[in-house]
Amino acid sequence: MGQKTIRHKVLSLFANIGVAEAMLKDIGISVSVANELVERRAKLYQEIYPETNMICGDIIDKKTYTSIIDLSKRNEVDIILATPPCQGMSTAGQQQDEDSRNYLLLPTIDAIKDLSPKYAVIENVPNFINTTINYNGSRRLLTDILNLELAYRYKISINIINTEKYGVPQSRERMIILLTRNDLKNTWTIPKEEENIVTLQDAIGWIPTIDPFVKDLSPKEFKLLFPLYEKRRENALSISPWNKPPVHIYRQVKTMQYTPTGKSAFDNPPAHRPIKEDGTFVKGYHNTYSRQKWDAPAYTITMDNRKISSQGNVHPGRLIGEDKNGENVYSDARVLTLYELMRIMSIPDDWPLPKNTDEAFIRRIIGEGIPPLFIKKLFNNLPE
Repeated sequence: MGQKTIRHKVLSLFANIGVAEAMLKDIGISVSVANELVERRAKLYQEIYPETNMICGDIIDKKTYTSIIDLSKRNEVDIILATPPCQGMSTAGQQQDEDSRNYLLLPTIDAIKDLSPKYAVIENVPNFINTTINYNGSRRLLTDILNLELAYRYKISINIINTEKYGVPQSRERMIILLTRNDLKNTWTIPKEEENIVTLQDAIGWIPTIDPFVKDLSPKEFKLLFPLYEKRRENALSISPWNKPPVHIYRQVKTMQYTPTGKSAFDNPPAHRPIKEDGTFVKGYHNTYSRQKWDAPAYTITMDNRKISSQGNVHPGRLIGEDKNGENVYSDARVLTLYELMRIMSIPDDWPLPKNTDEAFIRRIIGEGIPPLFIKKLFNNLPE
């Protein structure tokens, strides 16, 4: 196949390792310049996207900012993709008014002014629209600041979307701000929502059962309780090197073995509810120690997706029979594998993630990202 025609050149700000842009090359969108603060992330981004000019550094630093702008001008960038860190605004975070990350909209606005791109997109959590910062002596909403600084030059639309409406097998609400330069005839808009919902069954239902590795059992106990572990592990790794069995402790695994698909272990009979090491009951919310549902998109993936005890992280499981007491037992008493998470995030199977990348590192990053399938469809909706 021939080289795709480049339709647009993009500057990616707060690029992380480039999850958002994983499908853009498919539609002729070239990420020409990227910026990321954290060196470890920037290096991995460069390995995944060797053709992109990565600038590692703090965008607040004048030297770094100047390098970003100069390189973007030389590369004739005409779109800015900005995905500033959301932990200061997220309902899963601390939501501190003076979290310094809440101020990262300001250098994004500066970049839009200095580059005057045809289009820009700012992606964040829905609570972005309720977040205020100190601005010119008073507290102002981030969205008000955006309008004050850019409405004279750009048409601005603020949208709240759920990625499950765009073919992504995950319910994930995001705020998408689209900017179109006023001299352009047609405005960049959010794609039309799709009727077809992709479920967890569609995304990972074909993957065979995988037993967890239980780290606090002796080898003899483990083999007795999970006699098919090695065979299932081999099958899993034949699908993908990222399909490794998660590692857990036995009391959590045992609890989830008695937890039905789509339910929380807190709904189990007392004998199978979550317990601490000292045998006392765990106190928690019903979205923790909970299995996903097969017939719906996955719950939102969080950064704590390695933990059975966190929000909606456990595989849906399958009923495999009854124990000696006549109680139902379910398979896959574990969190989702990294490969399963990647499919739920719509990350392509051929995404060139280096095989020596630390799994825990990638799991956290996936919990921060936006599904690339939605970004692909959003960019495919650019006016021509």
